[in-house]
Formats: sequence, C-alpha cells, structure tokens
Amino acid sequence: MATTSKSEQPGKLLLEVVTPDKLLLSEHVDQVSAPGTDGDFGVLPGHCYFLTTLRIGELHYRSGETEQYMSVLWGFADVTPHKVTILAEVAEKAEDIDVERAQAAVAQAERHLERGGLPSDVEEAKVSLEKARLRRKVAERLQKQGRA
Repeated sequence: MATTSKSEQPGKLLLEVVTPDKLLLSEHVDQVSAPGTDGDFGVLPGHCYFLTTLRIGELHYRSGETEQYMSVLWGFADVTPHKVTILAEVAEKAEDIDVERAQAAVAQAERHLERGGLPSDVEEAKVSLEKARLRRKVAERLQKQGRA
C-alpha cells in the first residue's frame, strides 16, 4: 500500500516557483502548463519524471475552478509525479503586474525596435518586446477574469 507524505495531497501536485530572490509560490494544484524551450507542456498528478529548460512564456496553473497565470522568463522545470519545481530567472504573478506599466513597456520596446541599430541592439529590443508583451498578456488575463 502506498503512503502519502504530509507534503503530498492525493490528486494534487505541489507547484513551487523559485526565483533567485525568493520562493514566489508554493501551492497544491490540479494542473500546470509551462513554456518549455521545445514547446509548452502540461503536467497532471502522476506525471513521469523529467527536467527541461524554460523560455520566456506564460505559466498557467489550475486548482479546482480557479485558474492562475504568471510570467516566466527563462529557467528550468523539474517534474516528478507529485511536484513541479520551476526555477526561473524572473517570474511574476499576474496580480503583481501593473497593466499600464506593461503597456508602456510594450510601446517603448516597439520604438526601440523601430530605431534598429546593431544586430545585438535589435536582438535586445526583440527580447524586451517579447517580455513586455508577455507581462501585458498575463496582467490582462487577470483583468478579463474580473480579479484585478
């Protein structure tokens, strides 16, 4: 007979999101979707073990009927049958993102990209635009749900 440790909840995954600064999230959830380098992936309880790198993208997780979103900028995901650990260079919960600031960052990144310049400057502007658009998208999801 299998035993369950105190940190495990049957039918749930422990999702932990860690940045260099802090433990941003530690919550039992039903499902996780994350932005893998080779494509988005989903995890349900009982998933096989795997380790993957992350790209700039949206992390989505569900607990019951509640859906949550956060932005993730690079990192790693360590998946076990009972836990998903996201080690992100940068991560932000939707409720912590100011939509107006995110929109202003998109506009600024678009202007920077239009100016052009050296290939390294253009690439930096593209990454800045991708990050800004992601933050705006994640924050707007929360507004659409009426929770902002």
